[in-house]
Amino acid sequence: MSGARGPRGRRGSRWGRITAAVLVLVMAGASTACTGRSEHWGSARYVIAGGGSNGLYFAYGSELATELSSSLDVRMEAAETAGSVDNLLRVSSGEALLGFAQGDAAADAVAGAGPFAEPMPVQAVARLYDEYLHVVVRADSPIDSLDDLAGRRVSLGAENSGVNVIASRVLDAAGVDVATIEDPELDLGESISALERSGIDGFFWVGGIPTPGIAQLAETAPVRLLPIEQSWVNTVNARYSDAYRPSDFPIGLYGLDASQPTMAVPNYLVTSSETPDGMVRDVLEGLFDARTRIARNVPAAALLDLRQAIFSGPVDLHPGAIAYYRSQRD
Repeated sequence: MSGARGPRGRRGSRWGRITAAVLVLVMAGASTACTGRSEHWGSARYVIAGGGSNGLYFAYGSELATELSSSLDVRMEAAETAGSVDNLLRVSSGEALLGFAQGDAAADAVAGAGPFAEPMPVQAVARLYDEYLHVVVRADSPIDSLDDLAGRRVSLGAENSGVNVIASRVLDAAGVDVATIEDPELDLGESISALERSGIDGFFWVGGIPTPGIAQLAETAPVRLLPIEQSWVNTVNARYSDAYRPSDFPIGLYGLDASQPTMAVPNYLVTSSETPDGMVRDVLEGLFDARTRIARNVPAAALLDLRQAIFSGPVDLHPGAIAYYRSQRD
């Protein structure tokens, strides 16, 4: 898998920095005079690990950062990243306080499997929404199925992205040798630009619907989405974390004139297991309070549901998240 090498090379002294980063947050928090929030917040700059600038992660993360900066009186911003694997690495190392991650990549992280050489100290804050596998080609392309991708130039996602993980797994389940595909390892923005100028034959993407960049692409360059068979979804589930489910793209999405079968995977907001409980409770209070406002610009935010947010298995909920959800039942 093309994304497997990067994470293994970034371990180094990160484990030692996790505790140090959290201690800095705790010590800085002692000086805050703000009421109605955990004492652990301080004057540090906090980061939400998002994704590419054309994707839903970055849009959601940017809106959430703005909301939390205001409600908690802190400095918080979203960072552009390669995606789920990169986000999980940043959260586990203390480079980011929060991050977005696909359920399958998060499961690999806590198990020390797939692209992760050892278990990562990450826990879930909330299950946010489901993401969908997109395999995008131009509407006039002769490519009709995954079998047709062999010998083609197709981006399977950026290195250290959850897209790369899923693309490799689905192609394998469909009996397509990944080695027969010329993969330039592009992120979403690069993939869109390359498809527009016919620099690639197609690209894989995993994200909420509609993904802003693909919706904009469909307005200028009509596209199609290749079907993902349910048998392939079953095969991937049997081999890996059972985190996937069959789903469909609805008629009208991206200009589609018929629904198209695909695969969905849950998406989580995650944090380090070392993050103080009070900070996690504050994040969740801000997240749920801002849900409607964020949804004006990021429709997927409207899918956040108090009853469904707790279902993050096989990734454990952070103790601060458990305390928050229990308080909402009282």
